Amino acid sequence: MAQTVVGTFNRRQEAERAAEKLHDAGFSENEVSIVSKDENRQNQDRNARETDSVGNGAAWGSGIGAAAGLAAGAGLLMVPGIGPLLAMGPIAAGLMGAAGGGLAGTLMDWGIPKDVGDRYEQAVKQGRTICAVHSKDHHVDDAAEILRQEGAQDVSVH
Repeated sequence: MAQTVVGTFNRRQEAERAAEKLHDAGFSENEVSIVSKDENRQNQDRNARETDSVGNGAAWGSGIGAAAGLAAGAGLLMVPGIGPLLAMGPIAAGLMGAAGGGLAGTLMDWGIPKDVGDRYEQAVKQGRTICAVHSKDHHVDDAAEILRQEGAQDVSVH
């Protein structure tokens, strides 16, 4: 049976370093996921809203729409209620098919209770990054320890 270990990080680079350590320890790319807000995209969106005329805004919006498929493949997703996210690993596929469920709904599919998923979603909205490992029972303690060693907070097993 598989379980999910989740930890939160203050910076995406910390979560990426933890993912590298997890991979070095034998966890596959199919087990490790990272989700964070795309701050660069948010700043671009904010700047575009503040400076664009109606015509420029329409052109900018059509450019974003044309690139949406490519961006989603690269891990850039627009999630209702959160905004632009960078996601890697199997959780990215779940987010693409999440429709209205968002991050909390995707995490529920991984065995995380809704209230806990809501808390992780709120953390991402506030600029934190989550790293989630979905693995066999006997590996979850190793995953939790690696996340803690790399600076994760709020590490929990579900």
